[in-house]
Amino acid sequence: RPVTVTKMTMQFSPNNGDFTFVSSSEAQELSGTISTPDVKLNMGADGGRDPYATTFLRQRGYGWLLEVDDDDNEESKPLLEELDIDVKDIYYKIRCVLMPMPSLGFNRQVVRDNPDFWGPLAVVLFFSMISIYGQFRVVSWILTIWIFGSLTIFLLARVLGGEVSYGQVLGVIGYSLLPLIVIAPLLLVIGRFDVVSTLVKLFGVFWAAYSAASLLVGDEFKTKKPLLIYPIFLLYIYFLSLYTGV
Repeated sequence: RPVTVTKMTMQFSPNNGDFTFVSSSEAQELSGTISTPDVKLNMGADGGRDPYATTFLRQRGYGWLLEVDDDDNEESKPLLEELDIDVKDIYYKIRCVLMPMPSLGFNRQVVRDNPDFWGPLAVVLFFSMISIYGQFRVVSWILTIWIFGSLTIFLLARVLGGEVSYGQVLGVIGYSLLPLIVIAPLLLVIGRFDVVSTLVKLFGVFWAAYSAASLLVGDEFKTKKPLLIYPIFLLYIYFLSLYTGV
């Protein structure tokens, strides 16, 4: 009995995402190109680095080299705060030095116990500027006398048993130049009167020496106070001679 086979053509074209299935009879009519999509990997902070180098460093424990500190959120500090300059503190110390009498109620020990550098440096530079009269090379000499003169007072104080640091002596000696700055304009006016000018100079030196000695010469020196007060007095006489002799 003969069997008849009927040729059937089936078209099956389901859609599955980006692929389309067609029958073999329509395959000859298809044409096109396959494009590669851009694939970007999110590497976090290492996106701009070679992934092989990144993996190599991390496997060997050097991943910290790839870390980047994010400082964008940190607030920028003011310049005075960055330089550790407290204007109110400097102003208070200036008042303590210019008015050394205990009856005025100032806590003068803050000049010694809380030393700073910028305040005394500003005072010494200002004293240098009013002393040089255009001879700017003298500024370095006055700064040198301030630094090494304070070092001499510091060494002498430690030998005598005083518990002071070099920073404290440097600050007190620098701030105590203020009385000499105060009398400087008076000397310009009364310079022609020798007797009055000499009295004003002595007053300024005693003022400066007393202000410094009352802070540096404590009770620990006992009977040795004159041994430290005298070199402080001589140091301010030398400072005054730099002003009047330049």
